[in-house]
Amino acid sequence: MNWDQFEKEQPIAARLLKNSLVHHRVAHAYLFEGERGTGKKAGSLLLAASVFCEENGQGVSPCGQCGNCRRIKSGNHPDVHIVDPDGLSIKIDQIRSLRTEFSKSGMESRRKLYIIIDAEKMTVQAANSLLKFLEEPHSETTAVLVTEQPQQLLPTIISRCQSVPFYPLRPEIFAEKLVEAGMPKGKTALLAALTNDLQEAVRLNEDDWFAQARKIVLKLYEVLNNPLYAMTSLQTDWMGHFKEKAQHDLGLSLLLYIYKDILNIQLGKDRQLVYPDLRQTLEKDALQTSMKRLSKQMTAILEAKRKLHANMNPQLLMEQLVLNLQGGPSFV
Repeated sequence: MNWDQFEKEQPIAARLLKNSLVHHRVAHAYLFEGERGTGKKAGSLLLAASVFCEENGQGVSPCGQCGNCRRIKSGNHPDVHIVDPDGLSIKIDQIRSLRTEFSKSGMESRRKLYIIIDAEKMTVQAANSLLKFLEEPHSETTAVLVTEQPQQLLPTIISRCQSVPFYPLRPEIFAEKLVEAGMPKGKTALLAALTNDLQEAVRLNEDDWFAQARKIVLKLYEVLNNPLYAMTSLQTDWMGHFKEKAQHDLGLSLLLYIYKDILNIQLGKDRQLVYPDLRQTLEKDALQTSMKRLSKQMTAILEAKRKLHANMNPQLLMEQLVLNLQGGPSFV
């Protein structure tokens, strides 16, 4: 991660941190909060490199080549400490050890920086121990708490940190990251629409179940205009493949993106297609439907997702959805 990339992916977080560095007002504690895959850990290491770089002088961007930059990248800098959960939680002994390090002068400079990954996983005892440090900050020490679930942290800890929000990457930016990771261009738009996490995208791309799920969803869409074939496809293919609630939800998302693609074609946004390999079919379908009908169909799918999470029977839910997508009775 460099500042150009960081500013592209997380402009708000980058602006907050860059201003802190430029004006020499690095806070004693930051809370990096956001969904998995939004670059929180990478951002914290970029901040560390910017603070400790030997070559950037009065600038912000770390050189990436000096001893400090290389050691931070490899996790071996003596004044940059990273705390990860030990098993399922961060334990009090880990925070006690960290506080002991806090109390020492930096080995190579006066500064020290600590990164606590998955901070919401601190035990109550660990959180209270950290709180004592945060209540008595050292002017040359910076802590970065990284979390996906800030609501699980003690309010007193949150109040002593400067919040730095990390937002989901825009699909087109995430798609670029997927291409850089070696994924076929034809798959990146769909994967970027489904997840913001690179590891999850890689898993889906390599998952035979997911590949089959995509085929089943597309088949259902193709036969929707034939009531008999649609219900047969639903019973034999969809219900046989999608078993768990999360799987049904994923299938509904795959179906929703077909209708979004048709709408984008009608709006002239055909460069944003999630299913670029279906362009010819979707362009034909876009000429044969109205925005009003598309809106109703997408609303029906979103309502089905809501009903699914309210524990409605999946088979009944899908039967009603198919009728609604065909223009039958309203979803009840």
